Amino acid sequence: MLVSRYSYLCGPGDRAHVLPLLPRDSERDCNLLGSKKRQAECSSAHAHARALYETRRGYRCSFFKTAAQMDGTETNRRNCAKTEQQKMLDSGVNQNGSKDRVTLKKEIGLLSACAIIIGNIIGSGIFISPKGVLEHAGSVGFSLIVWVLGGGICALGSLCYAELGVTIPKSGGDYSYVTEIFGGLVGFLLLWSAVLIMYPTTLAVIALTFSNYVLQPAFPNCLPPYIATRLLSTACVLFLTWVNCSSVRWGTRIQDVFTVGKLLALVLIIVVGMVQIAKGHYDALEPQAAFQFIKDPSVGQIALAFLQASFAYSGWNFLNYVTEEVVEPRKNLPRAIYISIPLVTLVYTLTNIAYFSSMTPHELLESNAVAVTFGEKLLGMFSWVMPISVALSTFGGINGYLFTSSRLCFSGAREGHLPSLLAMIHLKSCTPIPALLVCCTATIVILCIGDTHNLINYVSFINYLSYGVTIAGLLYYRWKKPKMFRPIKVNLIVPCSYLVFWAVLLGFSLYSEPVVCGMGLVIMLTGVPIYFIGVHWKNKPHWIYNAVERVTYLGQKLCYVVFPQDDLSEIQPLKEKTVKSEL
Repeated sequence: MLVSRYSYLCGPGDRAHVLPLLPRDSERDCNLLGSKKRQAECSSAHAHARALYETRRGYRCSFFKTAAQMDGTETNRRNCAKTEQQKMLDSGVNQNGSKDRVTLKKEIGLLSACAIIIGNIIGSGIFISPKGVLEHAGSVGFSLIVWVLGGGICALGSLCYAELGVTIPKSGGDYSYVTEIFGGLVGFLLLWSAVLIMYPTTLAVIALTFSNYVLQPAFPNCLPPYIATRLLSTACVLFLTWVNCSSVRWGTRIQDVFTVGKLLALVLIIVVGMVQIAKGHYDALEPQAAFQFIKDPSVGQIALAFLQASFAYSGWNFLNYVTEEVVEPRKNLPRAIYISIPLVTLVYTLTNIAYFSSMTPHELLESNAVAVTFGEKLLGMFSWVMPISVALSTFGGINGYLFTSSRLCFSGAREGHLPSLLAMIHLKSCTPIPALLVCCTATIVILCIGDTHNLINYVSFINYLSYGVTIAGLLYYRWKKPKMFRPIKVNLIVPCSYLVFWAVLLGFSLYSEPVVCGMGLVIMLTGVPIYFIGVHWKNKPHWIYNAVERVTYLGQKLCYVVFPQDDLSEIQPLKEKTVKSEL
């Protein structure tokens, strides 16, 4: 029996099976039918549902606790479908008496969009990466240049993503764009590496930074205990997962508040640093001292310095992961990018200048918590403000990464590259609960593995690789569909400049750290056999499909989720040729 347009549940007796209606399932299930006439009935999703039902005579259809006894006639089957669909829609009536579609809600305005970008960029990176950037850059002056250029490169990339985001207005960011442009395999490899290691590792690193800063005042003379940091990190991830499962509005409000909090913490560092400079404490920033190299620089080390800075800037593209939840995305998405990236670049550069106003390069390299060391030297009895501020900053970063990475899983499942259960949302709160639970579980697994900091370079390499492939896709899409309407169309110099920098950076990274970069490539390429077995192979044994149906049905009952009612006009790539805006 068909239940709305999400799925239908059929089973013998009191037992029901969920049979998801995904585009990739139609061809497979139609081939199971005997006659050509029956196969022809599968031309639409609803005909597919009815035809597949007729192969299971005597079944009884139900949606959770609702059931309607079938007598085998087409009339009663049709009445059963209408009754169940109406009951489901009636459950979505709001307090005003109007019926809302079960879909991702557009609750992200311009302010929340800026908060998502700023909140995802400013996480733990600015409190961890200054040490790595200085170590590889070799001097104070050159490290500041790396920070400024890193922000400039992100600005070039964000302009390209603004064009892609308004041309292909789907949630999922890089993955959705690459899948649309290059096809399923390339998109799946990005999805695989992101779900397997990139976002869980980043979440784990930010969560550990949060727990270390929270516990630092209780252990002033030593590192916090290993178990304590893992338990607190896990508790934080679980709490924020619960918040994001409960309401999109709660998640965005937390993001707004903590983004303001982390900006205030960085403003405090900047103000105190400027006061120090005004008092004449800027020895490390004088030109002669600033460009005095601690060790001889090399091109490979400079490339690694940019990779470390890229970890601090990672997250600049995350608004593209939630495009379908942005109010008027074709206006607010580019506006949020143009506001957020320059602001973060300015804040990062001034923060590093403030660090060097009170700390020598050797002190910064020896510090395991740069912001805490800064506070201890300059804030005196109020030094406790810094670890609390950093903890709040990383708390907001965890929330932002959970919010956006879960939408990546959701988009992957909707395209048929992940289990269909992950493409479902809660019937009332309209949140992707299964996708959120997968992200939470993967993060906790990474936390339990051990030292996650060695994975930062793997993550940075995969990040940069995905950025380059996506922006190369923009150029290919321009060539492939030159007449497509693009509300924003950047000058070709922008993507070409980014790709030149990207190729140089990755090339020297491979030369200087072949093992690290090689591991990143291996992690990504392990997705090739998974793709051909799980996605490309259509005629799998029936027991596999039966097992998937049972797991999907169980997940629907536990999470109370269904497929969303998408408005296709909001997520289809633009086709009409009209007036363009040139950047």
